[in-house]
Amino acid sequence: MTLTETWRQAPPAVLAKALTKVYGHGDAQVHALREVDVAFATGAFTAIMGPSGSGKSTLMHCLAGLDTATSGTVHIGDVELTGLGDKQLTLLRRERIGFIFQAFNLLPTLTAEQNIRLPLEIAARQADQVLFDRVIDTVGLRDRLAHRPAELSGGQQQRVAVARALISKPQVIFADEPTGNLDSRSGAEVLSFLRTSVRELGQTIVMVTHDPMAASYADRVVFLRDGALVTDITSPSPQSVLDTLMKLEA
Repeated sequence: MTLTETWRQAPPAVLAKALTKVYGHGDAQVHALREVDVAFATGAFTAIMGPSGSGKSTLMHCLAGLDTATSGTVHIGDVELTGLGDKQLTLLRRERIGFIFQAFNLLPTLTAEQNIRLPLEIAARQADQVLFDRVIDTVGLRDRLAHRPAELSGGQQQRVAVARALISKPQVIFADEPTGNLDSRSGAEVLSFLRTSVRELGQTIVMVTHDPMAASYADRVVFLRDGALVTDITSPSPQSVLDTLMKLEA
């Protein structure tokens, strides 16, 4: 059985049906998403791409419960988040979702280890020490745990953010341009860690990026244009991603 066949048999980690997001009213209306139907496979690394203004960040924000859809539904596993109240959404994000942002969002007064453990502290949960050790070794931070963010490079800070997202065993991690503030070498390291977390830890990752090289680390890339899902490719290469983007922008 191929990896793609395995994904198709497993229930999706994230599922959107007829997802629509409209900003403004009347003549000023902007359709950021237009009835998007998309599923993100469990245990897979999926990238979302598209030209500027295509709706890729809006899609991720609606999928993650950071923005409210105008219509349509979103499921994280077996939970429909569309229509949940603020407290329920907060709990869902805390228990089922991890986030990695372009800005590392680390607390400057905490050490790397304290930043990594922070989501567990907030949720009053004990760390799974076996998982903690695997995550730390996966992202290569064993000798940096006592350092504060100011003592770490940009790439190391983003690795801390990756470890923080992984440590609570979320159902899905949403990554928004996670290498946008990094040089090419540090970015490649972070992307390799994300890919390893999918292969070795069974993590599900959905990443928004504008970079064909970053997207090539994913198992699948879905493409948006004008708020609509238009195509996808599996086993992407930088060239196949670039070729698809050029067709969309033509």
